[in-house]
Amino acid sequence: MQFSYLVTFTHPDPSARISDSDLQRISASIQATPAMSRARLYTPQSAKDYYTDDGPSPIFAFQLDFEKLAHLEAAIAADGHLQSIAREDFPSLESCVVEQQVMARRPYPVLDPQPRVAEGELPCQFLVHYPGRAENLDEWLSYYLTHHPQIMKFFDGVREIEIFTRVDWIDAMPWTRVHYMQRNKLMFDSAEAITEAMNSPVRHQMRADFEQFPPFEGSNIHHPMSARTFFGEAGQAASD
Repeated sequence: MQFSYLVTFTHPDPSARISDSDLQRISASIQATPAMSRARLYTPQSAKDYYTDDGPSPIFAFQLDFEKLAHLEAAIAADGHLQSIAREDFPSLESCVVEQQVMARRPYPVLDPQPRVAEGELPCQFLVHYPGRAENLDEWLSYYLTHHPQIMKFFDGVREIEIFTRVDWIDAMPWTRVHYMQRNKLMFDSAEAITEAMNSPVRHQMRADFEQFPPFEGSNIHHPMSARTFFGEAGQAASD
């Protein structure tokens, strides 16, 4: 099991976009993060789900994966590497509300993990989070983890399933801490592939299973976002 640092930038103008220069500078800084195995940088996309419409996606988000919680916490400590991002000026993000959370990352198998992304295009992830609370979180997670991803894998074109659960963590970043009870991310080749999957028979099976969840409040939020992936030194070493 890995640990992920999840950060979301939400702009008051839903049509706003991160500038190329800001994205390049953040990307360069993240790539140099010590002990990081993998990074994902997310920018807004648009797709249609049969059951939900949660509005425009955030202007920017990123996910940094680490093999050990201690290595992640070192990156977000008072003298940690990622303080450079928090302290730098990124004009296109200056009006954003920024949320952060550390979570345990749980990958699940899919039937066909081989991406088929068109040249010059980026794959697209469907980012989902549950901001509320369950009456019994242990019971809720047990049901979710033993039922929902087992249906997700039958989505046509899903290339990756990741589910994130809560952990306690320490940090010195200036951003707002959130404690969402769970998140999940589904990778597809494109936003169009997400739309097809979210209007398929499997989506209706997912909804039927959703109706069987143990009691909870807060529903869930869905956002499609293009994904840029690169590997840090730890991730490259693991693949050598």
